[in-house]
Amino acid sequence: MIELLRQQYTPDMSNDDKINRVREFLQTAVLKILYDKGYFKNLAFVGGTALRVLFDLRRFSEDLDFSLTDNGGYDFSRVNSEIERELKLYGLNVETKVKEVRTVQSAFLKFPGLLKNLGLSQLDEEKLSIKIEVDSNPPKGWKLAATIINKYYLFNIVHFDLPSLYATKLHACFFRKYVKGRDFYDLVWYIGRKIEPNFILLNNAVEQTEGKSPHLDKDNFRQFMLDKLSKIDFKAARKDVERFLEDKNELKILDAEIISKAI
Repeated sequence: MIELLRQQYTPDMSNDDKINRVREFLQTAVLKILYDKGYFKNLAFVGGTALRVLFDLRRFSEDLDFSLTDNGGYDFSRVNSEIERELKLYGLNVETKVKEVRTVQSAFLKFPGLLKNLGLSQLDEEKLSIKIEVDSNPPKGWKLAATIINKYYLFNIVHFDLPSLYATKLHACFFRKYVKGRDFYDLVWYIGRKIEPNFILLNNAVEQTEGKSPHLDKDNFRQFMLDKLSKIDFKAARKDVERFLEDKNELKILDAEIISKAI
């Protein structure tokens, strides 16, 4: 497996890019394990990594995010135990730390010694990690789709459709307690694709976290976007996302004026 991981990057890449490539291979391996074990009957792939894997988004990601769509026979601890066991069968040293708090179930997969073995770190204690999060109570209104993946492995992923993914991203952009630049890079991707969000899911998501629906629709959506964008610190957003971008020149697009004109 170490040699296979080394094949994911070239000597001329920055160290950040090399680590991103290694993490992405491991993320794909985790998705393949979930498919092999039949967990996509319970889970839908969501978030920025879903855009990367399914639609070739040009940024890397640290997390694997899912929404629980069917709790029949589902157990989060067992899911992570099976992922850990399968990764060890690949010859990887992996540690799993599971945390189940309220509706968000999370686990960190940590790979001690991997970065040093790959020559990407001089420190024994530096661990590459992948965070897995499952929303066990997603807001209602989502719609599902499925996509066959042919990257490293061949398998099928169940995920939210693009309008539903866009709705969850809008909720993350404007109702998260802090600015996460990766969200706004993804937002620009959706705007560039001229995708209309799933308004039912978006309104339900906002009501779930804020206690009141904004009643967004085609008619008031643009003004909502303009109002929200005017309050975003895009300098902080650019700083957050920079190390995950394949092309650093794309940072220029994270600008309130540019985005507002594109809506």
